[in-house]
Amino acid sequence: MDSNKVIASLCYFSIFFAPVILPIVVYFVSEGETKVHAKKAFWSHIVPYLVLVTGFIVFGVVGITTNSGTIAGLSFITIFLIFGLLCLFYFIWNIIKGIQVLQGKA
Repeated sequence: MDSNKVIASLCYFSIFFAPVILPIVVYFVSEGETKVHAKKAFWSHIVPYLVLVTGFIVFGVVGITTNSGTIAGLSFITIFLIFGLLCLFYFIWNIIKGIQVLQGKA
């Protein structure tokens, strides 16, 4: 098995033990296809958090402009529902991509 495939696959599997950190390290110390997979893994680890921050900003704006607890409460639940589904999607996507890289399909 090619060590570059294993390292690229570990970038995706790092969602279990070192999300964001391992893909950044691999990105700066590798080259070629491994660097491409490290970049993809980094973004797939960071996107859910960007959505969460955006959701809090939208939640704050909606809550401030409406002054209604009902609307703010519904938007809060909606934001966390979207965040949870997005996290689940990216978690599963990272596992699938890690397996595909190991098998040489990606």
